[in-house]
Amino acid sequence: MKLYNKACLGGTFELLHKGHKKLLDVAFYVADKVIIGVTSDEFVKKLNKKHRIRSYDVRVGNILEYLKERGAVHRATIVKLNNPYGPSIEDPEIEAIVVSEETLHRAFDIYRIREKKGLPPISIIMVKMVLAEDGKPITTTRILKGEITRDGKVIKKR
Repeated sequence: MKLYNKACLGGTFELLHKGHKKLLDVAFYVADKVIIGVTSDEFVKKLNKKHRIRSYDVRVGNILEYLKERGAVHRATIVKLNNPYGPSIEDPEIEAIVVSEETLHRAFDIYRIREKKGLPPISIIMVKMVLAEDGKPITTTRILKGEITRDGKVIKKR
C-alpha cells in the first residue's frame, strides 16, 4: 500500500533525463496511481522555450517507454496540459503533487487554488534537482548545448 492513492506531476519532458526519471520514480513510489501532465504542443509555444521541443506524441512515447521498463505503465494516466495546472486544480481525488525545486512555486499556486475551490488540500513533495558530475543541475538546455549527457556525465570539449 502506497502513502497516497493518487498523485500528479507535470512538465514538458523534452529529452527524458535523469531528473525527469527521478520525479517519475518518486511519484510512483508514493502513490498507487499517478497522473502525468505533459505540455501540449500549443502550450509549449506559449512557454517560449529557448530550445526546440519535440511533438507531444514523441514526448509521451518516451515517458510510456520508461514506465514500461519500470513496470508502472498500468498505474499511469497521461493527460495533455494546455495550462500550468491541468487536473491538479479540478480533481478532488488527487492527494499529492510531485515537483522539482524549480517548480515548487507552482505547487503552492495549485494548493491555494484548490483551497479557494473548496477541494481537499494536497501534499507537496519536492524533489531536489539531480546534479550532473560537475555539481550543476541536469537540464534539457544543458544537454542540448552539449555540456552533459542525459545521465549527467560531463561531455569533454576538444
